Amino acid sequence: MIDRATLVQRIQQQFPSVIVGEESGDLALTVGRIHLLEVAGTLRDDPELAFTFLNNLCGVDYLGREPRFEVVIHLTSMINRMRIVLHVGVPENDPTIPSLARLFPTANFQERETYDMFGIIFTGHPRLERILMPEDWMGHPQRKDVPLGYEEVAFTHNEDWVYANKPFAKE
Repeated sequence: MIDRATLVQRIQQQFPSVIVGEESGDLALTVGRIHLLEVAGTLRDDPELAFTFLNNLCGVDYLGREPRFEVVIHLTSMINRMRIVLHVGVPENDPTIPSLARLFPTANFQERETYDMFGIIFTGHPRLERILMPEDWMGHPQRKDVPLGYEEVAFTHNEDWVYANKPFAKE
């Protein structure tokens, strides 16, 4: 087993450009997208580290910040009983990041969902396509510049007004 201080020291020695921090009690690394595969591969393949399970991969839109998008990856080392969070900034003008699907099979559908919702392109993904939205959907609904849709909920006190103003499908 490796302790946290040794892990931090090894990461800082191997990857001097990685910013080390803490997030909710877990070790957090801010990684440049060009180093993502190397960092994730080392965390997985080094037998002392053994971060072999990708728990979660998701996108975040920080509208007004540069880089606008961020991909957040949670990894777990069962033998060390430790979690680590990778933060990877993704600029709006080039929303691409290397795919982790070949390193971690659990990333496959999570990358597809992130692509569908935020438009972040995972290069090298075996089958990057929409997973939640219809094929003909324009845009990416979880981007903060997409207008919110709204439909009034019908209750007994307002159902006449709601049904009078609701667009129904025509036969």
